[in-house]
Amino acid sequence: MGESGAALGRVIIVMPTYNERQNVEIMAGRIRESVPDAHLLVVDDNSPDGTGDLADKLAEVDSRVQVMHRTEKAGLGRAYVAGFTWALDHGYDMIVEMDADGSHRPEDLPRLLVAAQHADAVIGSRYVPGGTVVNWPKSREFLSRGANIYNRIMLGVRIKDATGGFRVYRAATLRKIDLNGIESAGYCFQIDMTLRVLQAGLTITEVPITFVERELGASKMSNTVIFEAFARVARWGISARLRGRSAASIRR
Repeated sequence: MGESGAALGRVIIVMPTYNERQNVEIMAGRIRESVPDAHLLVVDDNSPDGTGDLADKLAEVDSRVQVMHRTEKAGLGRAYVAGFTWALDHGYDMIVEMDADGSHRPEDLPRLLVAAQHADAVIGSRYVPGGTVVNWPKSREFLSRGANIYNRIMLGVRIKDATGGFRVYRAATLRKIDLNGIESAGYCFQIDMTLRVLQAGLTITEVPITFVERELGASKMSNTVIFEAFARVARWGISARLRGRSAASIRR
């Protein structure tokens, strides 16, 4: 992490996995090359393909790798909350969330960490100037861009990529948020966290990234995940309008 390492303090990457055996070792290696001093917490939801077992083997040879084994596939949001809580309990200063499928490039992480020195949270954004997506089906990009427009309209937020899952949070930021009160299970978790940071009166910076479609394994996106996000955002937005305010300005 270079000269900024001291300012950042202890950094940990929280990486949920479910059937990512093909990717987890590759990602761990790329993380080690990009941010050598950072630690990695693999949060595995009892993957039937042996992802958790492989992660254990990585941890045996690298003390900077930790593995949390969960007993069921309970959703992305709950996996992140468990990982965040573990990281806070173990005294980390910067907590990163990153997908295990290679779509979030570890090579972009140093820039996000530098930005985190001057913000409460950082989002690696596909949709600010300089951000790009590579090899993504047009249907998925259309859905993603549309979802972010919908979020901005319904919630009154200015964040361009509120659904983005490549992020850095200061430990102090997560301590100001009621993590145990988060019910969002799927990718709606990202929108939920964006709102909670803004509602706490904290700052979010967006840093452009290159988002790359996974090459190995299968996407976890489903109609259930999409519907959850649509319904929750609608509820949050309507509730805020009934109070005559934007959802981002309402303190929980």
